[in-house]
Amino acid sequence: MTLTTSYTPKIRSVGLDGVLVTFGDKATDAANRAAIAFRGAVDAERWDMISESSSTLVSAFFRVDLSVHAFEAVADRLNSELSSRNWFDAPLPEGRALWTIPASFGGHRAPQLAEAAEAAGVSEEDALRELTSTRLRVLTLGFAPGQPYLGTLDAHWNIPRQKELTPNVPAGALVAAVRQICLFANDTPTGWRHVGQSAFACFRPQGDTPFPLAPGDEVQFTDISAAELARIEDKVTDGSGGATREVLG
Repeated sequence: MTLTTSYTPKIRSVGLDGVLVTFGDKATDAANRAAIAFRGAVDAERWDMISESSSTLVSAFFRVDLSVHAFEAVADRLNSELSSRNWFDAPLPEGRALWTIPASFGGHRAPQLAEAAEAAGVSEEDALRELTSTRLRVLTLGFAPGQPYLGTLDAHWNIPRQKELTPNVPAGALVAAVRQICLFANDTPTGWRHVGQSAFACFRPQGDTPFPLAPGDEVQFTDISAAELARIEDKVTDGSGGATREVLG
């Protein structure tokens, strides 16, 4: 399917630290796909001037020392790459992974599934079915080390924040927010609803890959009981939380 958009990508400097290429003025699947695909393509070319890159919901950032490399020259090269194809329907980078992550939904481990379902206008059973049947893209990492924003759920999941702040939800929590699921890396307060609980560690500072998830990866949750989750927490010590990883294309 070809994605169409009227947005013209913009190239801007970020102080002297680098260059930001933006593909939308609001978060959409098309803009996110373009940002991830463009970053992947530039990374694959291994430009000497770029020391690192990252992507947000709608942008790709390239760290370049602009005191050494003139912004105009960098922008011209990026513009040439931009004009080489329609990035809004470009293929996502090779080497992405599909993660299947077990989680317990509802009950005492995730007490706001029913409330979130009501806000979304669906039954709790339908909410569970949608949360476990939808393959979600890692849109970006942020807020805490390695923490993914996963999307995008159907439009009825564009539910409002709750009126009160939940003082704390644990690491591994699945929190429903504006058509996305945020998989928390740390214990944290939140204004969004705790709908599932996993034992997946998004940040593994002692491992070879501190951030196991990457933008463009896909995540599918499977429903397990609270007892099975407790067993995983007790027996599985590598941070995987019982998840499996499959390389995509």
